[in-house]
Amino acid sequence: MFSFRNSGGFASATLTAMNTMIMFNLMGVVNQLPGALCRLFRRAKLWWFREVQITIPEQGREWHMYNRVFSAAECYLGAMFSDRALRMKAGTDRTGRSIVLTVDDAEEIVDEFLPAAMEKKEKKKAGAIKVTWRYHCQQIEKGSARLWNNEKKYYTLTFDARHRPEVVNEYLEHVMETSNAIEMRNRQRKLYTNSMGGGDRLWTQVEFKHPASFATLAMDPKKKQAIMDDLETFSKSQDYYAKIGKAWKRGYLLYGPPGTGKSTMIACMANFLDYDVYDIELTAIRHNTDLRRLIVNTTGKSIIVIEDIDCSLQLSGARGEARKEKKVKEPKEKKAKESKEKGESKVTLSGLLNFIDGLWSACGGERLIVFTTNHVEKLDPALIRRGRMDMHVELGHCEFEAFKVLAKNYLEVEAHPLFEKVRELLAAVKISPADVAEQLMPKNIRAHDKATGCLQDLLHALQTLLEKQSINGI
Repeated sequence: MFSFRNSGGFASATLTAMNTMIMFNLMGVVNQLPGALCRLFRRAKLWWFREVQITIPEQGREWHMYNRVFSAAECYLGAMFSDRALRMKAGTDRTGRSIVLTVDDAEEIVDEFLPAAMEKKEKKKAGAIKVTWRYHCQQIEKGSARLWNNEKKYYTLTFDARHRPEVVNEYLEHVMETSNAIEMRNRQRKLYTNSMGGGDRLWTQVEFKHPASFATLAMDPKKKQAIMDDLETFSKSQDYYAKIGKAWKRGYLLYGPPGTGKSTMIACMANFLDYDVYDIELTAIRHNTDLRRLIVNTTGKSIIVIEDIDCSLQLSGARGEARKEKKVKEPKEKKAKESKEKGESKVTLSGLLNFIDGLWSACGGERLIVFTTNHVEKLDPALIRRGRMDMHVELGHCEFEAFKVLAKNYLEVEAHPLFEKVRELLAAVKISPADVAEQLMPKNIRAHDKATGCLQDLLHALQTLLEKQSINGI
């Protein structure tokens, strides 16, 4: 902006208007220039008008972090300016049912906001601050380490230097809060798993739509209610965890024979709390640093799951002895070569423990950590001690109370003459809820009395199992 010492107010205002008009007309020409010249002009524009520019890249400065401000800006601009922007990109969400609009490359959007100091004043319009958003997308040269994406995406936020405190302290906070509210309003729970291909893409996701609930879970009602009470208490205890100086997380160990409902229990927990689920495949993680990177990039209100942890890695108490024997049998060089060729995971027990309750466990809040196993006796005691796995939930064989839940779910009956005989046999045999549910599945949907037929099939299966167990001395 030009300024002359001896010029009057009118002359100064005229020059200001002329400068603005000239710069505005030049913008149409600048947009047609090559990238380097275009960026040079924009820097000159910032100096000319004493403007401040904030760059918001898609990838954070830290190697392990995704920039959440970028995703917030994308959500905010797409929702607030989809009816005003001249160039937008249309896509669909993960379900493929809803249209999602985002700002197109090189599009500019002007936004206004009112600082808190001006809200009570009469001349609110005069106190409004204007900011300019611009989206950029650049192609990355071949040979880049970004294996999964060859584009560099970022937003720039430009504003008058006089308004730096208001923009930095108020406006950006407004963008974050608004985007969070929009995401919560349109939220669809996700099921994540760690990516196998490497690169910057840590998690792949699908919509989580599991129908399981505690109302349909085949389990002792008292035990079920205790778990529900514990989950509800945890979700409302942020201040309490901060008061006692503990990370806001809770560990669950689900153990029992196959078919007893461990995976179903996780789905019930997610639906009860409305949490996302992060399913970690340990064997696909090569180092402890990769595990930490994954954990840092999980969000709050989530359940981090490692299923069949006894099969994922050598984490049992006897792991040290097994390694010693292996070292004696195989030369060190041969072992290292084979391990490299197989791409075996090098995640260690100490790395896993640090993720559960070490320093890295405090990176984030309101998270459940759930391990499942069929053989709890094989796990290292340090891994499942109280304080790491706060609740140990045994999911055992089907008992009569769990059977009644299954009968209601599958047959829509709460009482039947054959129930007493089922009670006697369930007390004598060991059978999983999954096997009971299979017998209660109607074989003929046109049958006149489906309940009786299914219960008779169940009694026959229980009687056969009782005879086998008697022969085998179980």
